[in-house]
Amino acid sequence: MNTPELIYQIALTQLKGIGPVKAKSIISKLDTIECLFKEKIEVLEKRTGFNKKALYQMEREEALLIAKKQIGFIKKQKIKCHFYTSSSYPRRLKECSDAPLLLFSKGELECNFSKVVSIVGTRNATEYGRKICEDLIKDFIGKDILVISGMAYGIDIYVHNLCVKYNIPTIGVLGHGLDRLYPNQHLETANKMMKNGGLLTEYLPGTNPDRENFPMRNRIVAGMSDATIVIESKEKGGSLITADLANQYNKDVFAYPGNVGQEFSKGCNQLILDQKAHLLLNGNAFLKWMDWDEKKAPQKEVQRSIFVDLNSEEKLIVEIITEGALHIDIISSKSKVPISKINILLFNLEMNGVIQSLPGKMYKLI
Repeated sequence: MNTPELIYQIALTQLKGIGPVKAKSIISKLDTIECLFKEKIEVLEKRTGFNKKALYQMEREEALLIAKKQIGFIKKQKIKCHFYTSSSYPRRLKECSDAPLLLFSKGELECNFSKVVSIVGTRNATEYGRKICEDLIKDFIGKDILVISGMAYGIDIYVHNLCVKYNIPTIGVLGHGLDRLYPNQHLETANKMMKNGGLLTEYLPGTNPDRENFPMRNRIVAGMSDATIVIESKEKGGSLITADLANQYNKDVFAYPGNVGQEFSKGCNQLILDQKAHLLLNGNAFLKWMDWDEKKAPQKEVQRSIFVDLNSEEKLIVEIITEGALHIDIISSKSKVPISKINILLFNLEMNGVIQSLPGKMYKLI
């Protein structure tokens, strides 16, 4: 952990009147984040295009003081920090314009699985909802899927508990800092999650679980995932906010239908009726829709037969994808070929019947 760099990263999130979108715009025009805090306002005005009034109102010194106060606790508690330019930052979330600048985590947490799904639902789960959760999570066993939820009462915590039970990686996204857990009754589950997942938040230690934080938390739940599944919901609630955000982010959304007379089925039924969610009946149907149900067949023989007609860059990409279905960002990173060129190479390989594109900008060999 580079302490001076982290101080500036934390301070960046504490500037007044500067959200993630504006912050990213400003620092893209500077050599380092440090420049934003050390350069004179007149220099920053010329380099960033932001007016003096907005730059003065950021209160840079106060933001730095807040950041410096946090460092000791972060180190002592072994909290991991993920700046949006870091390789450990959730790459799917990075594609969302309002993604947080900085995330904090605890546990053995890996955000960039090849398959990530968020599962959300009512805080008042019925026996019907719990049965759906059990069957769904069982279908994920051995599929190398990361499950995201929000550590709340009801469906959320039931999903996390099932993931722990069946050794499926799971991350709980919080609406407060990592110095506490809300609700406290879920602490035992949270501790168990640390071995194969963990907790994630955009909020600094010391941040209370205030009501307004949870809709903000939901954008991370939706943005981190390839798809969102809603299991039971009232006509209004956090689950529907997450589903709406997932739709805005062009993610796949699924909902289980329920009895038309049941209060906790109204939200899911409405999502399906409004064509904001695919109707879902079981986990196998979800896996099939996402193309996550196929067992990986040996690719070496296929690779040898097609290599003759490929150029060197195409051969490299095929060699990389032989490892299994991969996201375009990972392919670009491993091949050291820019995204702009990777898009063209992947398109050519797909047109020649060598690879197949999957939901969420994933690719696999045919």
